[in-house]
Amino acid sequence: MSDGTGKPKTINEKEEEVLAFWQANKIFEKSIETPAGEKPKGDFSFYDGPPFATGLPHHGTIMAGTVKDLIPRYQTMKGYSVRRMWGWDCHGLPIENLIEKALNLASKKDIEEYGIGKFNKACFEAVLTYEDNWKKVIPRVGRFVDMEHPYKTMDSTYTESVWWAWKSLYEKGLAYEGNKMMHICPRCETTLAQSEVGMNYEDVTDLSVTAKFELAEEPGTFILAWTTTPWTLPGNTALALKKDAQYVKVLISEMEGVYILAKERAEEVLKGMKFEVKEEFLGETLIGRSYKPVFPYFVDTEMEHRENIYKIWHADFITLDTGTGIAHEAPAFGADDMELAKQNNIPIIKHIKMDGTFIDAVTDFAGMKVKKAGDTQSADIEIVKYLAHAGLLFEKHKIIHSYPLCWRCKTPLLNYATSSWFIDVPKMKDKLLSENSKIGWTPEHIRDGRFGKWLEGAREWAVSRSRYWGAPLPVWKNDDGELIMLGSLKELAEKNKRKPKNTYYVMRHGESESNVARIIDCDGYTTNGLTEKGKEQAKEAAEKLKELKIDRIVVSPYLRTKETADIVGEILGVKDIITEDRVKENNVGIFNGSTVEKYLEANGHPDFLRYTHRPEGGETHQEIQNRMMAALYDQEKNTSDKNILFITHGGPIRMMLAGAKLVTEEEVIEDEMQEHTEMYIKNTEIKKIELCLVPRDETGAVNLHRPYIDEIELEIGGKTYKRIPDAVSYTHLTLPTNREV
Repeated sequence: MSDGTGKPKTINEKEEEVLAFWQANKIFEKSIETPAGEKPKGDFSFYDGPPFATGLPHHGTIMAGTVKDLIPRYQTMKGYSVRRMWGWDCHGLPIENLIEKALNLASKKDIEEYGIGKFNKACFEAVLTYEDNWKKVIPRVGRFVDMEHPYKTMDSTYTESVWWAWKSLYEKGLAYEGNKMMHICPRCETTLAQSEVGMNYEDVTDLSVTAKFELAEEPGTFILAWTTTPWTLPGNTALALKKDAQYVKVLISEMEGVYILAKERAEEVLKGMKFEVKEEFLGETLIGRSYKPVFPYFVDTEMEHRENIYKIWHADFITLDTGTGIAHEAPAFGADDMELAKQNNIPIIKHIKMDGTFIDAVTDFAGMKVKKAGDTQSADIEIVKYLAHAGLLFEKHKIIHSYPLCWRCKTPLLNYATSSWFIDVPKMKDKLLSENSKIGWTPEHIRDGRFGKWLEGAREWAVSRSRYWGAPLPVWKNDDGELIMLGSLKELAEKNKRKPKNTYYVMRHGESESNVARIIDCDGYTTNGLTEKGKEQAKEAAEKLKELKIDRIVVSPYLRTKETADIVGEILGVKDIITEDRVKENNVGIFNGSTVEKYLEANGHPDFLRYTHRPEGGETHQEIQNRMMAALYDQEKNTSDKNILFITHGGPIRMMLAGAKLVTEEEVIEDEMQEHTEMYIKNTEIKKIELCLVPRDETGAVNLHRPYIDEIELEIGGKTYKRIPDAVSYTHLTLPTNREV
């Protein structure tokens, strides 16, 4: 091959020529069409985790995408129908962090002061920044996938599929709310999944401290307890040791008092000191004894199981290879500590807030950050100074160890007792392992190796986050603690405490000149008024409307609709007639003025009804529905106890009826294919609008994000249910096929 000059074409030029041929001849589209007279063997489901929309394509995503392309191609060639739709992962902390930086917001408090709605809107507007970059790269590598009609995890349809999956898991006993020790990012103020925790470990320098805890009934005798997290000491509620290990009391020549530590650790801990062993005994002799806390903040605080605070306990997890053989326990900040507290009813003190600062009760350090990016020691240093001043510091030294940092913002993570919603993966482990054994892996060793081992050690999956830009978990709770889990928008509307305040009807204008000529008029030509037949139709419709006692008419600004409204209003005696631009005719772009037949032929019937289909220069049906619902919801917001009639056009009416009743795109198309459609009504036909109230934003779009979803209260059996605060999910629980399942 040459470029016409005799010069051979480069590989790049050849590839571009092939791609241009594919695009010009719609090769991808043709490859997935079923030949006339044939039927596909069946559906082949291909689950493809979508790339994050705020990231650029790179060699990792391109390579994985190329491999993914092979499977649908192969199954399509075998005769199966394969849905090959591109997707975007739109939620999560990556985009939140970008917006926080752009808006100079440093914390969750800053976000809430700025406004959750405005913050999420900024995330929405920025999330597809790199869409065009992907649209250039993916076809360029030869991947066959529909990128013009992608699903997005921020779409309400996708969120609804997450709800369906979540409710299904809950009903099977596989989803639950639990209080567990989890890693949190104090800057982001949210929990992280275990997989996220492992994404960024770095060597940091911290302080290791041995503190002196004086026995309550033996003044001058101190327990030496060791910790690598000095900042947890104000939350100390217990000490732990090994009951069957040998412990000693020692006198140290250069120090006053008597000190207790594990015999096996004495030489190491007391290295360089002159000491004398006064007594040797098993650890069990110390169990149950009380001591004085090294910080006074909670000595007089009322709390559950107060009788068990500041005592010594046995713990199996105590080892004798480091420290003093005695550990300080702050149950709110360690998994082992928490388990010990649960087993023995030891009080739990949470002296650190989710933002990583000391609470006000810790008066000497209130508001101080425990750890922050680039600084893991400052709070520990202040704690050490306090102990030294109080005469309760025995020893300190620096340690270098591997520590988890937030992979998004580099803030040191904290182990923190917090609540989250979990999927109980261990309950499914046997099934998962069984299914994995049936899979033909390449390379084969992955089955029982890396992937199999991961399944064997699978833990509960924490899916909720106390954040903003994510899919809200569909969990509502009443004052009695009873939960209700929703699985669909229709269920939300059915149980919504708020019901429509008005009664709504919709009517199509009378026959117009453009109807007779079958010409599309989306601009409202000044000559396109009602025919004589259309005027008579309007009069007849008004007679039918008398029994409905219409209080207000909302009308499209075009001549044919306004003439209809004037006739109806005069006969009914309605003076309250509002012209509303948002209920105007469909904008079909370059097809304005053409015949209906030409429009359908050019845009495909019934594909012109696809919600994302945009005629050149026009608007999509989703945009039409949104503006129609915005107009309807404004009436609902500002008016009550009225019978309101909308007089508008056939296409917009269809979208209003569908939006109000939560009819799906598939159902709209199915209705269009019927001999007598329910939603595309005839001239002057009247329909009552069945309004299902769901969260919608200012554009009229269904918006299940915060804060809209948080405003919804449910009413069931006379009880009010409110959505659990904060909880959103960044997790892809399912593909957007809820209503097809």
